[in-house]
Amino acid sequence: MGTHRRPKPPSRPRLAVLAATAGTVSLLPTQGQAAPKPSLDEVRQQVAALYEEAEAPTEEYNAILERKAKLQKEANAAQRRMADQQAEVDELRARMGPMAAAQYRSGGVDPTLGLFLSADPDSYLDRAQTLDRMSARQATELTALESKRRELARTRAEAGRKVGAAEKARERLSGKKEEIQGKLGAARKLLNSLTAEQRTQLREAEKKEDKAAGNSDKPAAYQGSASGRARDAVRFAYAQLGKPYEWGSTGPDSFDCSGLTGTAWRTAGVSLPRTVIQQYSAGRQVAREDLQPGDIIYWYNNTQHNGMYVGDGKAIHAPRTGKNVELTPLDSMPYFAATRP
Repeated sequence: MGTHRRPKPPSRPRLAVLAATAGTVSLLPTQGQAAPKPSLDEVRQQVAALYEEAEAPTEEYNAILERKAKLQKEANAAQRRMADQQAEVDELRARMGPMAAAQYRSGGVDPTLGLFLSADPDSYLDRAQTLDRMSARQATELTALESKRRELARTRAEAGRKVGAAEKARERLSGKKEEIQGKLGAARKLLNSLTAEQRTQLREAEKKEDKAAGNSDKPAAYQGSASGRARDAVRFAYAQLGKPYEWGSTGPDSFDCSGLTGTAWRTAGVSLPRTVIQQYSAGRQVAREDLQPGDIIYWYNNTQHNGMYVGDGKAIHAPRTGKNVELTPLDSMPYFAATRP
């Protein structure tokens, strides 16, 4: 995600300076004088800096969310195994009950004394052989029971670790969510500090910039020559034009940048990881002169923002909060690299 709206976007150092002042719409009164309100352009720059600052935690949020889902799935599987193994242990214990009772009843009598006291030695010997066989079977059952108990203990420990890790991931998600919402909330506060007329002026200025840059979020159909899965992915991306950006979203009604590219390719039958940097690492590097529709474009660096190349020097991307999925020239932002899924 990102501000991604200026044909010549501000440099990172400049954004860092803006970020340092973001949220300072007004200063504390000094010597009874209120600080002057920021100009429309100053508010715009500070809002841009806040949107910029929200990019990194959004990508971290996406990665943690994916990790949490994986951990929860593994924890659920371990708990199901644990339930099955507990049932096996209970069954073995139930089978051991009668044999343990028989051993208790007869095990305290010395075999020689038992034979001497028996009124029917032949019958005693038959019973002794039966008890020997029972003892051997019992030993086998005991060994199996002990093995199942150890297996159950390992599974219980594994399930506990997975559940604990998933809970920690949930806590980290909550922290990242608060961080992102804090940035976006500060941006909204700045925008709300403007008058209705100023907000209208700001929207009109953004529309003019979009038009000058060649950006468009108007619905359109793909008419290019891509084939196979790439064609399916590009067609999906075109069908999302005009849908709103929403951080952490993978559709169907809204998207963030990597959510759009990942869902487009997943619809085409190709599974991609969730975040910008993961998609960059998973793809095959493609030179700019070899770009084909469906390739994933990375702007600024390999961690910040991406979109999908659709041909004719243009790409479709989900820009940032407050904007819609749009068609944009490759050079509307600093081009970094491209990968092919």
